[in-house]
Amino acid sequence: MLVSLARRYLRPYHVPVALLLVLQVVATLGSLYLPSLNADIINDGVTQGDTAYVMRVGGWMLAVSLVQVVCAVGAVFLGARVATALGRDLRRDLFDSVQGFSAREIGSFGAPTLITRTTNDVQQVMMVVLMTFTILVVAPIMMIGGLFMALREDPSLSMLLLVVVPVLGVAVGLLMWRMVPYFRDMQRRIDSVNGVLREQITGLRVVRAFVRERREAERFDVANTRLYDVSLGAGKLMALAFPLVMLIMSLSQVAVLWFGAGEVSAGELQVGSLIAFLSYLMFILMAVMMSTMMVMMIPRASVAAGRIDEVLRTETSVVEPAAPVSLVALSDGAGPRGRIELRSVEFGYPGADEPVLHDLSFVAEPGKVTAVVGSTGSGKTTLLNLVPRLFDATGGQVLVDGVDVRDLRTGDLGSLLGLVPQKAFLFSGTVADNLRYGKADATEAEMWEALEVAQAREFVEALPDGLQAPVAQGGTTFSGGQRQRLAIARAVVRRPRVYLFDDSFSALDYATDARLRAALRPRTADAAVIVVAQRVATIRDADQILVLEHGRIVGRGTHAELLENNETYAEIVTSQMSLEEAA
Repeated sequence: MLVSLARRYLRPYHVPVALLLVLQVVATLGSLYLPSLNADIINDGVTQGDTAYVMRVGGWMLAVSLVQVVCAVGAVFLGARVATALGRDLRRDLFDSVQGFSAREIGSFGAPTLITRTTNDVQQVMMVVLMTFTILVVAPIMMIGGLFMALREDPSLSMLLLVVVPVLGVAVGLLMWRMVPYFRDMQRRIDSVNGVLREQITGLRVVRAFVRERREAERFDVANTRLYDVSLGAGKLMALAFPLVMLIMSLSQVAVLWFGAGEVSAGELQVGSLIAFLSYLMFILMAVMMSTMMVMMIPRASVAAGRIDEVLRTETSVVEPAAPVSLVALSDGAGPRGRIELRSVEFGYPGADEPVLHDLSFVAEPGKVTAVVGSTGSGKTTLLNLVPRLFDATGGQVLVDGVDVRDLRTGDLGSLLGLVPQKAFLFSGTVADNLRYGKADATEAEMWEALEVAQAREFVEALPDGLQAPVAQGGTTFSGGQRQRLAIARAVVRRPRVYLFDDSFSALDYATDARLRAALRPRTADAAVIVVAQRVATIRDADQILVLEHGRIVGRGTHAELLENNETYAEIVTSQMSLEEAA
């Protein structure tokens, strides 16, 4: 998987990669040639007292060293550039893939693991690619070249390599075999730590409100200790690798000196050749040691590459239509009106025993308000999420002006809708930046008008910078009610054909709620409005109220009709107000 991923993403950089390989080959060959020149100086120059020969060959050594250094620096520079570009491209494509996911895929993976895969996993792959360019390319050349030059210096001493290299290979192979499970488990446990940490940071107010700091600290300690344990296991194997390689290298040097000294004493080997042979032995063993470093990184990077590829290969369940319907074609060419219709809609989550929604059918007409009420878990939010295609219905159809939403481009569909989600989320930036999420080219006048409709103008004007007032990530610089009103203003400034309010008034007091709904009426006079609400006062004036229970519509009508004829709705109403107030 690692090789496949790297090959796919390195294809645009074949020219710098080819140049990099050439530079690495030249630099490595230069390093292999230097011990031979050194042996010539000792054997022919120093022993014979030929100073001119020493100076001439020494000058040649300096020239070779200079070329080697320049090529090595150039190779490292190119390697770093290519590896960094690969990391950039991977993060970009991962981000694009996640942006295209529906809520189903997001829920399947989970936010913590998607963050880990986009950051830590990409870093692992990027580092291995960099090490490949700077080490793995050099190692085989150094090993093969070292073997050739060692045989050239003394074939009989080279027989030692038949013992040393296999011993190193077996040792490295065993270490690699033991490391792979540790690294696979390590990535999963990093996900777990990220998940716990993200949850604790997001829910910090709840933790402190219920004085559960100790319990949360224990949860984090458990996840952190599990990561520590597996990291310690992998670290022990990594700590064993280098001493093992160094021990074999040292024993190899002792063996070469032991047998080589006998040959020097017998006149069968010159001192310069023995020194050169030791250098080539070190080259060979260094190549093995560099390979050992790569071996320790490759298993973890392979796991990371598999996790990255899993995200890249996951196809969203919300796909673009092959032959999309134009917005102009809606409503017989008169342009979109915003009529929403659900026909026998069913929806079930993957792996669930039964669907969440069953055989839902209703129409939300432009200029009218359709409200959805029901107990917690009845499927109200899921129903609303089918309209903007955050999910796709697993049965039946969701229609806009008679056209299935699956036949519209998601961008075109989104331009018709103004969604205010259950959790009012604001992005870091300014108030104006957040309002322009609804309409990118909104003027200041349009933004102030939307804020006035959403009953947010007063507190925004009170801010020192007004529309340019900073907003922290998630909108934590504002209260819950202020965040909801800003989220409503973001939808209002868009002037959509369909307004989708998912329990968007729950954080408002009754007076603000009433003023906001009154201000919305003229703004939504020609648009379809679907409101999911828990508070009966918010939806009692709706043109149509749908009562959901266990994913089914068990009642529909006006407030008065349902209060008289529907037991479920009557129970919801009487739980919030007296019969006299409800009448």
